[in-house]
Amino acid sequence: MVTKKEAYLYEKNSDGSVRCKNCAHYCQIPPGNRGICGVRENIGGALYALNYGKAIAVQIDPVEKKPLFHFLPGTETLSFATVGCNFKCANCQNWEISQYPKSHKDIPGDNFPPQTLVKLTQENKLPSISYTYVEPTIFPNTSSTQ
Repeated sequence: MVTKKEAYLYEKNSDGSVRCKNCAHYCQIPPGNRGICGVRENIGGALYALNYGKAIAVQIDPVEKKPLFHFLPGTETLSFATVGCNFKCANCQNWEISQYPKSHKDIPGDNFPPQTLVKLTQENKLPSISYTYVEPTIFPNTSSTQ
């Protein structure tokens, strides 16, 4: 079971810190600390996505429920989410999952590797996957095969 994966959008610094380039915050993260999202951690001078292959929510939704409701109208999409978010919106309807890592050390979720995500999408003949419920920039590395 994979629970972390080295991120690919960051720079290493000579002092052991890293600069995350996953979102516009460009967090400067010292060793042993996490970025604003709560799911990118500097472990030994390398940045890891702690939410890789972990699903806090997986379900099939009508695509119209998504912000891009004009995309493939009338179809269903596989909705996939992990904990963590680089925003802190006052009226977030998913705050329990988006803000969880900011006050807890663990990263909850079921083992859900990329191959399982694709297989479930194909088995249900779904034309799309929606990385959803939290701000999408936390998803690079969560289901990438890179």
